Amino acid sequence: MRIDAYEDPGTPDRRGGWRYLAWLVRRQWPRCLAGAVLASAWMVLLAATPYLMARAVDHGLVPGDLGALAGWTGAMVAVGAVNAWLGMLRHRTMTKVRMDANFRTVKVVVGQATRLGAALRGQVGTGEVVTIGVGDVQTISTTLTAVGPGIGAIVAYAAVGGLMLSVSTGLALVVLLGVPVLGVLLGPLMGRLQGREAEYRERQSVLTARIGDLAGGLRVLNGLGGKGLVADAFRRDSALLRAQGYRVGAVTSWIQALGVGLPMLFLALVTWLGARQAAQGHISVGELVSVYGYVVALGWPVALLIEMGHQLSRGVVAARRVVAFLRLEPAPDDGTRDAPAEPSVLHDPASGVRIAPGRLTALVTSRPSDATDVLDRLARYAPSDATWGDVPLTDIPLPQIRARILVADPEADLFAGTLSDVMGVPEAGLGGADGVDVRHRRAGATSRDTPAASDAVAETETDAYTYADTERPPGADGLAKLTAALHAAAAEDVVRALPEGLDTRVAAQARDLSGGQRQRIRLARALLADPEVLLAAEPTSALDAHTEATVADRLKRARQGRTTVLAATSPLLLARADVVHHLVDGKVTASGTHRVLLDTEPGYRALVARDDEGTEEGEATR
Repeated sequence: MRIDAYEDPGTPDRRGGWRYLAWLVRRQWPRCLAGAVLASAWMVLLAATPYLMARAVDHGLVPGDLGALAGWTGAMVAVGAVNAWLGMLRHRTMTKVRMDANFRTVKVVVGQATRLGAALRGQVGTGEVVTIGVGDVQTISTTLTAVGPGIGAIVAYAAVGGLMLSVSTGLALVVLLGVPVLGVLLGPLMGRLQGREAEYRERQSVLTARIGDLAGGLRVLNGLGGKGLVADAFRRDSALLRAQGYRVGAVTSWIQALGVGLPMLFLALVTWLGARQAAQGHISVGELVSVYGYVVALGWPVALLIEMGHQLSRGVVAARRVVAFLRLEPAPDDGTRDAPAEPSVLHDPASGVRIAPGRLTALVTSRPSDATDVLDRLARYAPSDATWGDVPLTDIPLPQIRARILVADPEADLFAGTLSDVMGVPEAGLGGADGVDVRHRRAGATSRDTPAASDAVAETETDAYTYADTERPPGADGLAKLTAALHAAAAEDVVRALPEGLDTRVAAQARDLSGGQRQRIRLARALLADPEVLLAAEPTSALDAHTEATVADRLKRARQGRTTVLAATSPLLLARADVVHHLVDGKVTASGTHRVLLDTEPGYRALVARDDEGTEEGEATR
């Protein structure tokens, strides 16, 4: 089956869970119709076997006609072979239906997450998204598998009823009325299952989010000694989820038990009635055999109808969760004015921060959240009256802002893949059209080995990248920019320490790297983007003093002439800033160079001196 990851999945119906499931069916209705036809033919032929067997008994075995017996027996063999072939086609078709629903739902969910962008975290938790991707998508796709067999079960049920009508009107009425009675008995359990399943999914998403938080903050928890408290809380939440799972399992077990037991009682009743009529001479021995065969054949459609009800009950719960996610909307973008054509001043009236273009500016505050709030307002990640030049940021279309202003989040996501992919420069791009691979040189490499490296890279003799061939490939400029970005972030040693250099695969969030290594990779990625305005929050907080000083020097050179704003309290960074804004309670209280503020602002001096002492202690311990 061909799955096109880039094919437009269509516009989903977001009006409800049932409507979403119906939309998935409409998007592949020819395949669903084929599955229904194949399932119907397969189940009807299952019922045809007892009919042929009855004919073999009445017209061949009882009168002793071996020719007739052989003919009817051959017909049964042929029908069995055809039915086996139909069963294979039915299974293949419904597998395609399931996979299409799976991938189509994945694509609309990923597309919605991309559309929401930065607004995603503010509207839905990580655990909710993970639960949808891991559990709900699979449940929905399994539900669609019941479409073909469900329709086939209804057709086969009607066909068996018609065949039974030719044998006995009373038996036919019992068969035709039996399944609706089963539906009435199981209906309340289906509704109860939906409620229990919905509550279970909610608890599961909360616990999933907590697992992610624990995995990301385990080192911090160990350092603070809070691992035991968090483990106890997680244990309690797990117990609650387990108890809710038991309640879901209890309802499910009743449905499955009644789904097996009630049809057996129903079929036993039909067999008993047929045997009585045969004993009374109302039907022949062959017809009694056919009645028993019809009863056995009814087992499949009845079981599938009950299973379809069960799957639909679970599927609609999952679909409602997907629909709720698809209904989320990003922040409105009503901007109609163009951003300033030239580098211009960024101004945040709420704090009084004014960012001059082309300069390295630092924001210092005792509450880091105050500085990050300023960065969010200046990048329009939060509502504000901030301006760019003389244009309010809210009047500028968001794509223009995102193209020129970049926030380097210290917790920015790092996806699993090769390091070059994590950096946003896949190897194909580095190698150029000829597919030249970029390889890591373990020893003896210098900046002179890198063709056309930038001046910043040429200063050092530690660069460790080279091309696989001797000629400069079309993608060499991409490699030079990547090398310069890694150099500016002092991240060359990170690449050298990896077994395959840039080709080394790293885990999600780069958890196989240290905190300082992750921080430098994030900074290098931001520098590689080379935005007109770079806003970075604590870009060196996880680095030792020596590495931090190196980054501070190289960052200033790499961003020369570009607007850069750093939220930091490190003296090593502040000493290299062109201007420093000291914020108290979210407001600018003083501005100037680091040296001037040290001499004139006691509050600033106390704040920075405390950080400076920490730096000196760190140097002493390393």
